[in-house]
Amino acid sequence: MSKGTVVLAYSGGLDTSCILVWLKEQGYDVIAFLANIGQDEDFEAARKKAESLGAKKVFIEDLRAEFVADFIWPAVQANAIYEDRYLLGTSVARPCIARRQVEIARKEGANFVSHGATGKGNDQIRFELTCYALYPEVKIIAPWRVPEFYNRFRGRKDLMEYAEKHGIPVPVTPRAPWSMDANLMHISYESGILENPKSHAPVDLYLMTKNPEDSPNTPDVLEIEFRNGVPIRVSNEKDSTSEESPLGIFSYLNTVGGKHGVGRIDIVENRFIGMKSRGIYETPGGTILLQAHLDIETFTMDKEVRRIKQGLGIKFSELVYNGFWYSPECDFVRHCISKSQENVEGKVMLSVFKGQVYILGRESPKSLYNEELVSMDVQGDYDPCDASGFIRINAVRLREHHRLQGLASTTKK
Repeated sequence: MSKGTVVLAYSGGLDTSCILVWLKEQGYDVIAFLANIGQDEDFEAARKKAESLGAKKVFIEDLRAEFVADFIWPAVQANAIYEDRYLLGTSVARPCIARRQVEIARKEGANFVSHGATGKGNDQIRFELTCYALYPEVKIIAPWRVPEFYNRFRGRKDLMEYAEKHGIPVPVTPRAPWSMDANLMHISYESGILENPKSHAPVDLYLMTKNPEDSPNTPDVLEIEFRNGVPIRVSNEKDSTSEESPLGIFSYLNTVGGKHGVGRIDIVENRFIGMKSRGIYETPGGTILLQAHLDIETFTMDKEVRRIKQGLGIKFSELVYNGFWYSPECDFVRHCISKSQENVEGKVMLSVFKGQVYILGRESPKSLYNEELVSMDVQGDYDPCDASGFIRINAVRLREHHRLQGLASTTKK
């Protein structure tokens, strides 16, 4: 008798293939769910593999367009970047995947969901917090936290033996000696030989971007148009290529950025669970958009509003990294950030070349830049004499501090 139906977030790889068979061994009916979020995958082969392993149903969902519009665009509006460097490519993908997983579970009457995330990483938190938020009654099976599972499968060798015993197809060629996660926004690399933070990344590791040394010797000059803080059009000055759909824009920026080696980082970051990890990321399109959005935002947004919004962006990045996309606080922060973007409109011209993004110029109907006011050659509506009082008022605090404390501290021995 079945224990119930479980919707498994399935990739077609060794881990989740073994998990699918293991769940069946435990007495569950398994529905395999594979999300297409832009990774290079033979989805039809993955479907056939899941069916051959005994999946009751297989759902392969193309989530690329909603991934861009519902998750990447809010991150662009926020200038989302974790610990000053990481553009959150994996972090923003997990709530997108888990949202659809929950929708399938509800539709199919499944009381259980499962995933292949490890017990040491962030992804288990991101998947499960999303599932609990959107399907409060759901029960989660996380095999890598189940003693019967992780004591049985202590490494890849044990998984391979289990796969051979149960007729699970495994790759003929050896796997790269690191773990990789790919989607439309980025590719991440960690574990294996990369766990030594001193080791350099092998030259053949990167799949999404060219080595900047080998990139073209002429730049691509792009114009990116924004409205409400999100790109609505990108065009290439060189060949007149133009894209206007969210998926088309982001895919094209990935192509251009990848060709020029833009968006590589090698960092040690702080996982939510309390340990540090070394990660290597390549995010070509996201890196171009970060630079372009920062520029048009500064051009059109009030100084004090932007100061507040910068803090909200940092908070948003931490919430997303830690798995709280569907929390009330993240919902509130996203609404505040969205409000701040109402006048972030205009065009940014930039050059992409040899691993770098160079801003060339910008224009906007909502600009707060007053050329006459700022000019050194035109007086404009500004009286320089006013600056004297402005400086003296700001000096009151400094003069009093140094008069009353600064002088005293220099005389004490």
